[in-house]
Amino acid sequence: MNQRFDLTGRSVIVTGGGKGIGKVYSQELAKAGARVVAADIDGAAATAVAEGLTAQGLQALGLVVDISSEESTRAMAQAALDRFGAIDVLVNNASLMSVLARRSWLEIPVEEWDAVMAVNLRGMFLSCRAVFSAMQAKKYGKIVNISSSRVWEGNPNRLHYTTSKAGVIGFTRALAREVGEHGITVNAVTPGMTQSETQVASSSGNYLAARVAGRAIERVQVPDDLVGAVMFLSAAASDFMTGQTINVDGGKAMH
Repeated sequence: MNQRFDLTGRSVIVTGGGKGIGKVYSQELAKAGARVVAADIDGAAATAVAEGLTAQGLQALGLVVDISSEESTRAMAQAALDRFGAIDVLVNNASLMSVLARRSWLEIPVEEWDAVMAVNLRGMFLSCRAVFSAMQAKKYGKIVNISSSRVWEGNPNRLHYTTSKAGVIGFTRALAREVGEHGITVNAVTPGMTQSETQVASSSGNYLAARVAGRAIERVQVPDDLVGAVMFLSAAASDFMTGQTINVDGGKAMH
């Protein structure tokens, strides 16, 4: 394998790694040789992912983690260090989305707005701070933040979610400048509407069809479509790329 793309032995934390798209990230990164920590608020799901990978002879650890809690994210980082001795990559995938009702911004409860920001932005902030010292000590690290293609399109009816994911892009750019001197890169991915196990449960057939319409590649997007971009941003191939956002949506939004 070309060393630029080799993930063998890299210690990777995937938040939200027990379900949906995050589960696929955990599985595929482990299959590519990474040592994966699947961190999820659903501890049983995270454990199941890790046990499944371990049964295949791969290296994985499942953890229950609430990324909106500073204590929990610190414990996540320490568990990764205790198990694998390093933290090379953080994939900030966990977010509050599929449980959110699609409704007018005038109908969003204030407490729901705050909950979305606590997970989607504060959780990312805390996760990055939790792993920073380990990456700083190595003078190397990769942070991959998952945003959403909604920010390019301005999709309505989940204003809090779209707002939080726009914040991820600003966060990515500013953090990239703060940590670049330590050899740490920070980049983002904006997935299009992806038919994962969690998303399908909250989406009607008509809604899914509407999201496919207008794509240059007119088919349903699946989690596997995102894996390549995440792997690239986790590998040495992207070492001189930071503060950037890669859109992966089949060509619906182009920028």
